[in-house]
Amino acid sequence: MRADGVLLDLDGTVYEEDRAIAGAAATVEALRRNGVPFRFTTNTTRRPRSVLAERLRGLGIPAHPEEILTAPRAAVDWLRLRGVRRVHPLLAEATVREDFSGFMLDAQAPEAVVVGDLGKGWTFEVLDQAFRCLLAGAELRAVQRNRYWFTEGRLSLDAGPFVAALEYASGRTATLVGKPSPGFFAAAARELGLAPERIAVVGDDFECDAAGARASGMIGIAVRTGKYRPEDEQRARAAADAVLDSIADLAEWLGV
Repeated sequence: MRADGVLLDLDGTVYEEDRAIAGAAATVEALRRNGVPFRFTTNTTRRPRSVLAERLRGLGIPAHPEEILTAPRAAVDWLRLRGVRRVHPLLAEATVREDFSGFMLDAQAPEAVVVGDLGKGWTFEVLDQAFRCLLAGAELRAVQRNRYWFTEGRLSLDAGPFVAALEYASGRTATLVGKPSPGFFAAAARELGLAPERIAVVGDDFECDAAGARASGMIGIAVRTGKYRPEDEQRARAAADAVLDSIADLAEWLGV
């Protein structure tokens, strides 16, 4: 099993909270030095690519916005390809401002409700308005549907439970455009210019990263950082082609 390109999950894999995971900067430098094409990938909807690139640089990891493939950017591409113009995005304001600037924002009669993660911004009123849009005919698009994420030293609800609530209430099924959708990984493969089977996906989320990668014909690599807990070991080994202690072990695994 050999990989010629790499997709690196960010939160829980490259960094945790406000610190880079030990060895992350050296691993990214090794990829650059050896000419291994890669992209940072993330399902986060709270920060646009420009902010994520700045954060990586602040952690000592040189990065450019175009090296980051986010779920919101994948959603934007998906919507544009289908001619959608009016959207009601349930996303952080900064993400909406940067990634959805070419759309008409419509909270009353949108063509699509685009659900990401609002964190503490989730309220009954927010969910109820989205529900009414869906009843009026809007389509439901999930930028991501992760169940939980690691923040402030603990696991917290992510967007998935709120997507599920809207599905249950409206009777509609959300179309997923972020990880682990095949469309997301196909877009990443196009950016790298490699066949899927030559790409390794590295992440701490066994379902979104490792299992999603394998379902898309890529190599899934799980890391024992971020969301990982010791009791997850068996599940990680079942979902992934390889399990590493952290991103620090990736260069050796790749042979670079």
